[in-house]
Amino acid sequence: MRPLRYSINVTLDGCVDHRVGVVDEELHRHSAEIIARADALIFGRVTYEMMASAWRLPLSDEMPEWTQPFAESIDGAKKYVVSSTLESLDWNAEFLRGDLGEAVQRLKDEPGDGLYVGGVTLPLALAELGLIDEYEFVVHPRLVGHGPTLFAGLTDVVDLRLVGRQEFVSGAISLRYEPRR
Repeated sequence: MRPLRYSINVTLDGCVDHRVGVVDEELHRHSAEIIARADALIFGRVTYEMMASAWRLPLSDEMPEWTQPFAESIDGAKKYVVSSTLESLDWNAEFLRGDLGEAVQRLKDEPGDGLYVGGVTLPLALAELGLIDEYEFVVHPRLVGHGPTLFAGLTDVVDLRLVGRQEFVSGAISLRYEPRR
């Protein structure tokens, strides 16, 4: 069974707006490693469109050279997209249709190293269904004073156990947790 891993960048005050985190080579390398160890990525429409517009190869000349490994990891990855509004996909992606819990469980039941999910809305639904096997919060040393925030509306408490920690030169810290079951 493949584990489903979730990773998100978050500021100290809980903001997950992708535009406010620390952007540096070390954190991009870390993210590229996360993507590279996944057999496939699962995105909702918003995250899929955001990632496709930013990371589809070739990158714009404005992007630093050190972003290339992350772009290569995500560009080449198999992607599943949960959306009721998109009519077509490209970028090595296909729709994940039907009952969300059953569809994701089928992917998890396949052999492989793991699946990765990103974003805000879809992970909330997957957490509600108890399908996320590992949570990683990359906490950035910033206060930004606005949202969006994570897991707003979660109906049940998800107790987590710390399984890994990594500090970065920027002051960001990766905290990895598994659900207590």
